[in-house]
Amino acid sequence: MRTPQYPEILHHGAVTGTTGSCHELVADHQRSILIDCGLFQGRDIGPYGASADNLQIDFDISRVQALVVTHVHIDHVGRIPWLLAAGFDGPIYCSEPSAKLLPIVLEDAFRLSFSRQPKSVERYIRLIESRLRPVPYNQWQEIFSGLQVRLQRAGHILGSAYVECRSGLTTNSTTVVFSGDLGAPHAPILPAPRSPHGCDILVIESTYGDKNHENRKTRRQRLEATLRKALQDQGTVLIPAFSIGRTQELLFELEDIIYRNASKQAADGLPWNQLPIILDSPLASRFTEVYRKLTPFWEAEALQKVLSGRNPLQFDQLLTVDSNAAHQKMVRHLADSARPAVVISASGMCTGGRIVNYLKAMLDDPRHNVLLVGYQAAGTLGRQLQHGARTVDIDGDSIAVRAPIETMSGYSAHADQAGLLRFIKGMKKQPKEIRVVHGDPKAQQTLRELLQH
Repeated sequence: MRTPQYPEILHHGAVTGTTGSCHELVADHQRSILIDCGLFQGRDIGPYGASADNLQIDFDISRVQALVVTHVHIDHVGRIPWLLAAGFDGPIYCSEPSAKLLPIVLEDAFRLSFSRQPKSVERYIRLIESRLRPVPYNQWQEIFSGLQVRLQRAGHILGSAYVECRSGLTTNSTTVVFSGDLGAPHAPILPAPRSPHGCDILVIESTYGDKNHENRKTRRQRLEATLRKALQDQGTVLIPAFSIGRTQELLFELEDIIYRNASKQAADGLPWNQLPIILDSPLASRFTEVYRKLTPFWEAEALQKVLSGRNPLQFDQLLTVDSNAAHQKMVRHLADSARPAVVISASGMCTGGRIVNYLKAMLDDPRHNVLLVGYQAAGTLGRQLQHGARTVDIDGDSIAVRAPIETMSGYSAHADQAGLLRFIKGMKKQPKEIRVVHGDPKAQQTLRELLQH
């Protein structure tokens, strides 16, 4: 029987795909911590068989003392309700902004998977809030004797962090870095991640390990050109987007396009400053409100806009749709009318949420356009559309795809291949071991080969 060498790292998710992130850092035979506990989506399967259809915790948690959350995207935190159900009763460490956002995410996950009973939801959220231990960035936090963690800005979404772990005696410790999801440089709202001084072991994501993004200026020009072309068709531009991160970046960029174009024509007879931007996602609306309140964590350029009197996340053309009745009415209105509009709605991979109703009503009409701005995992409706499917199945109905489908990878909140390599090369002390996770097999393999070279 193999004698484990401590610290030991066990991977419980995001091993052969991009979802289900969950990694265990074992300090000794009695104590460990989890880094994230995320939902599986699409066809991703965990090493022990967990999947989107089977989310029960399938690994031993008896020695897990704490959970450290890198950020609040569902593929990194969505399995927390199942972790609690399995008996985990330790603290949950995260950044200060994440502590504001996490209860909202987990309330939604709990309602969808466990109970809609108000008293049950309220009791559950109180439990989550009692477990939260917000940690300031760049400050060492002792989890237990012999293990410390430090959160550093990852630039992926508000509150995102990569995690530095120091295991063992301070004079003879092993440093492990878990990248979480790293952000792209020059993204709006958040500062880009800076490399740590170094580490012994690096666990790094590889979502775009085989691709590079277009730069911010180019992508903004493409967004404006794509919108202009689509709006000339006298239809709606549908943008599936994650409720947190991508939605706020898009609103930020759309406000800037409208501000710079003002009364110029977006489409025949429609000036930019009269173009309706419809945010149809109650969850995204709640997150956007938290983003507005946490401007101290924004990067300098974004903060300067606020100080100059602009409202990048709350401008005049922005309409929010909250109730389900208002949502159904909006779907029917936009499907039937010829008035141009832009709709941002979750989910980002079209696996559920209100965007599915828009797609079901509009995909067969060439007046409308779909703009995919984020990663689309294998097995998702978004991936089918991205790969040119002529028909898709939605809620058991076969829907013809006649609406043009456009992809813009430049709006991904993930670092691209160059960004991942820059993160590693920026370390003064290079890691002795690098583990590549959180990517499709091709992306992981490409990044591994580059690192070997």
